[in-house]
Formats: sequence, C-alpha cells, structure tokens
Amino acid sequence: MTAKADFTDKEVVVGGIKLHYLDWGNPSKPPMLLLHGGAQTAHSWDEFSRSMRGDYHVIALEQRGHGDSTWAPDGDYSRKAHLKDISGFVDTLKLDKFVLVGLSMGGMNAIVYSGTYPKKVDRLVIVDIGPETMKQGREHIRQFQSETEQLDSMEEFVQRAHKFNPRRPIEQLRERLQWNLKQLPNGKWTWKYDNSFRNHEETPAGLEARSAELWGYVKEIKAPTLLVKGAQSDVLSMEGALKVQKTIPGCTLEVVEGAGHTVPGDQPEAFAAVVKKFLAKTMH
Repeated sequence: MTAKADFTDKEVVVGGIKLHYLDWGNPSKPPMLLLHGGAQTAHSWDEFSRSMRGDYHVIALEQRGHGDSTWAPDGDYSRKAHLKDISGFVDTLKLDKFVLVGLSMGGMNAIVYSGTYPKKVDRLVIVDIGPETMKQGREHIRQFQSETEQLDSMEEFVQRAHKFNPRRPIEQLRERLQWNLKQLPNGKWTWKYDNSFRNHEETPAGLEARSAELWGYVKEIKAPTLLVKGAQSDVLSMEGALKVQKTIPGCTLEVVEGAGHTVPGDQPEAFAAVVKKFLAKTMH
C-alpha cells in the first residue's frame, strides 16, 4: 500500500495544461523523471519510486489526459504536444542532466524528448517499447481499453484488470486502480483518462509514419541508454528490441523474466534491480 506520506502531490501549468505529478522527495539527489504508459497514472511507478528515492529525487509526471492532469481541450495527444508538455515541465522544475525513464507511451515520449534535447538527459531507460511494435500487443491493449466504459463498482474494474494481466497480484491492482478511477454522479465508476484514448485504432499508414518518425529520434539519442523488455511481452519483439539496441550507441538490453509489457508492475523487484545495475555502471 502506498502511504500518502511517501510522496507529495504537486502540479504546474504548462501551455494552459495542468500537469499533476508526484514528488518523492530528496531534492538534494540527482533528478529522475518517470513517464507512465497510456491509460495509466504516475502511480504505476509507485514500487519503483520507493526503491529509487534514497538515491534520486524521483518525480513521476502524469501526462496530459491522464490521472489528475488536464485533458487536452483540443484533443491533441500527438508526440509534439507531449514533447511540448515535457519540455515545459522540465524547464519549470529547472531539471538538468536528469535520468529519464519511460514505459510504453511514456517510453515513446522519452525517446522523442531525448532525441530533441540530448544535452538535458543524463541517462535514459526505455521500457518495452520501440519504433516497431507487434500487432497482437496493440490489439490486446485496445480491446481492454474499449471494453465497458462504466461499471457499478471499483472492484469490477479490479477483476477485469486482473483478467487482462494475471501476472499482477490482485491486491496490487486494487491499490493501483484507486488512483486511476473516478466515481460519476450516477454512482458508477469510470477511468480518469480521456475517453478519446478509447477505441483509438491506428491505420497501417499511420503506424508506418509513426515508426519512421520515432526511428529519426532514436538515431539522435546520445545518453547512455538501457532498453528493458518483458520476456513475455506481446508489444516489443526481441527483433524490435535488438534493432533499437543496435541503433543507439552502447545501448544495454535487459530482458526481465516473468514480465509482460508493463515490466515495472509485473516484476517490480527485478525491474528495479536491472535499472540500478545500469545506473551504477554508467555513473560518472
């Protein structure tokens, strides 16, 4: 269970968007910025934040349209919009030479930011994502997100999430989902994230364009980089991971056993261990 005393809820406004974030304290330590995956919240990093806060000033951002951050008024959730948010957030908090960690959607945004502002990022951790993803995984996530929008209780969402990812202990999902759900005036429960993420299916041409754009950013990454793949992931293939590793000079690839796509939640201890090993190895 995450105690409220572990972190402080904070917010900043960037370009008219309120961005909520969790500050895990220890501001005298080097900064570490965490970017969650699509349809998640900053709390998806809770175990990891707790294990890193002794050595880093951990900041977990809730990206636009997620958690308690504002939904985009114009429905813009493009890479450019995210980049503007993250860049504005980093500047507002005066972060410099920080460790950047991103999972899935957050991993893509971390790639774009690191490729655009290479001097800002000290070290980069990309979790189970790359410019090329597997159709099976994309479809699996889309189906889960497009299921019933409203349910009678929070517990029904917990059971559904456990069915979607049985690797997670149900207690962990119950604790996690309290941050990702809200009760409506009619008494029913629904997700906090923007409805426009639901039923969002990319065309083959759109996927191809996104892939080409992301490869462009991957090639600009200068920071020492760790790519973490879940051994049972249906999103990032080993072939796709090896291609990313080959493209980023000196990139380290780690495969975490017993983990699917959401590695930090599926295997929190193993994930923290591979990240700590990488950070120790690349310490200046």
